[in-house]
This record gives sequence, structure tokens and C-alpha cells, in this order.
Amino acid sequence: MSDSRPGLRLAIIIVNWNVRQLLAGCLTAIAASQRPPGQSWEVWVVDNASADGSADMVASEFPWVRLLRSAENLGFARGNNAALRQIGFDAAFTPPAADALPDFVLLLNPDTAVAPTAVSAMVQFLADHPNAGGCGAQLAYDDGRFQHGAFRFPDLWQLFFDFFPLHGRLLASRLNGRYPRAWYAAGQPFPIDAALGAALMVAGQAIQAVGLLDERYFMYCEEIDWCWRLHDAGWPLWCVPAARVTHFEGQSTRQFRGEMIVALWRSRLRLYAIRYSPLRRRVARAIVRVGMTLESRRARQQSARGTLTAAELALRLDAYGRVAALARS
Repeated sequence: MSDSRPGLRLAIIIVNWNVRQLLAGCLTAIAASQRPPGQSWEVWVVDNASADGSADMVASEFPWVRLLRSAENLGFARGNNAALRQIGFDAAFTPPAADALPDFVLLLNPDTAVAPTAVSAMVQFLADHPNAGGCGAQLAYDDGRFQHGAFRFPDLWQLFFDFFPLHGRLLASRLNGRYPRAWYAAGQPFPIDAALGAALMVAGQAIQAVGLLDERYFMYCEEIDWCWRLHDAGWPLWCVPAARVTHFEGQSTRQFRGEMIVALWRSRLRLYAIRYSPLRRRVARAIVRVGMTLESRRARQQSARGTLTAAELALRLDAYGRVAALARS
């Protein structure tokens, strides 16, 4: 592998909502990253109307960050697109001169901490593979446990396993869209369908080719949709195991669990509508309806055992009922 070339430009975009302390840790890790001489890294934070002082913290403690304060919660896709437009990418596919745009863009969750060489490893890979559309990282939970960060495009088996988990080995198998852990352990980049949006680096030329994130997704599945479009346009993706990132998963979305369940399934159903045949869409919607019935039953059983409060039960039943209604529409 050659040394990273000087002159490369990277834009890092972090969309934040009410995770001030995690965001501070994320930015601190970026600042401590090993950056090859001559490379330009520009960090953008899009704050989605946080109520915890996140934006003021960034402004006072990280003045080198380009801060965009949104008056509303734009979600993941719109938040990233707001920064992409400021950088120079245009939804109308009419970007400025190529030398005015970054070579690569890294979408990074605020609940992550990059290892010192993680970002440079991703830059290095894309610099060495100009035909690649993007790459993902090797993720780990905050306790060091392995986390899958790359996936095959979702099919009906993956949807089935959401509600009928069966054996644990199947959940970690290719049948459930996972890549073998041995591939990560080998340390060599390998081709993937999609990378988790927690740490997804995309080539600037690929963004010019396929456009911005689809803003019809408020949260969830938008990165899968983007990766699918990249593949369709001839821009394959890879996982780079040498890029190690700790992911404190779901810290933002846990704040309103019911709403996030609905947002997750609304996005999944939208993805199925775009990517599945009419027959597969009908089967997928039927599986979701049955799944929500099962989830409602499980929630009632937990409540009966005293492991779920009445308020939490009501919240879950409302969410499951709304998802079932979406699957019927």
C-alpha cells in the first residue's frame, strides 16, 4: 500500500441531535487522528436543534469545526445534505469545478470515536482504488465487542429474522445479510453491498454521479438506499477492517423509542417499495404485519411479568399499531 498522497481533501460530516458529550468525544478523536502531511480535512457539524447545548459546546470548544445550526430536526438525510450543499455538492447534479470539491466525504455519527489511523486508512484505500465508490469501517461496541458494520442488501430472509430470530448462528450468517467475521479478522479490504452510516466514506466523484441522500428517509435506510444507487451507477463499496471505529450505538435514537420504531419501519417499507418486485413487497408487508402482532403479544407478556411498565407498554403498542397500519397502506 502506497503512502497517502498530499493534496487530498476530505470533508467529515457529523449530524448531531442531543448527544453533547458523545459529540465532544467524537470531535476529540478526530482531532487526535493521524493525518498525512499536506492533506486537507474539514469537519462539519450539523446540529439538529439540540436542546442540550451541543451547538454552543462545538462553537466554544471546537472553533475549527464548521457548524451549521438547524432550527429544526432535519433527520439524517436532510442534515447530511445540508452540509453537502454547503460544501458544494448540488442536488441538481451541477457541482462547481471539480477542484472546488473534496475528494472524499465521510459521514460519521456523533456517537462514534475513530481510532487514530481509522480515517487515514479509509482515505488511503479510496485514493488507491479510484474506481471504488466508498468504504466502511470495522465497528466495535464501547465494551470492545465486535459490531457488524457492513451488510448485504436486505432481502426477505433478513426481514424474517427480525421477528423470528431462530438460532444465533443464523443471525450472524450471510442468510441474514452479514459478512463472515473471519473476513474482518483477516484485515484485508473486502467488497460489500452497503456500509452502516455510522462511518461511511464516499468518493466525491461518486456523489456527483448519483446525487445526494434521498430526503424522503427521515432516519434509517438512507445509507442503504445511497449505497444501492452507488452500485447501480457502477461505484462499488468496500469494507476496510484497518479502519477501526467505536460505535456507542443508538444513543440519539433511544431518546424517543416509540417514534424511532415507527421511523425505522417507515423507512424500511419505503426501501422495499423502491427495490422489491410487487410480489416481494406484498410478502414483506405481510411479514411486517405478522411481526407487529408478535411484538405486541411479547410486550403484553412482559407487562404481565412486571418487566415492562404500563406507560412503556402503551408506548410500544401504539408504535407497533402504527407500523402495522403503514404495512397495510
